[in-house]
Amino acid sequence: MSKHKAAGKTRQQVRPEGKRLGVKVSQGEKVIEGAVLVRQRGTKFAPGTGVKVGRDHTLYAVSAGVVKFGQKEGKKQVSIVS
Repeated sequence: MSKHKAAGKTRQQVRPEGKRLGVKVSQGEKVIEGAVLVRQRGTKFAPGTGVKVGRDHTLYAVSAGVVKFGQKEGKKQVSIVS
């Protein structure tokens, strides 16, 4: 009878690292310009006033202010209020 477990495929698997996606700030939080607000795949959150979209769909602040989450035409939206 074997005393040691076989080194099967499940023990050899290398799992990829997480991409750290998601909302990075909460409503009412003060941010500076250039701050990352949301990292996402696709546009789950739409940009509002004071927010731009990066080439990987990241939302970032273009002006300093307070973060506000809302909805526009049924789509979640992130804005910066001065």
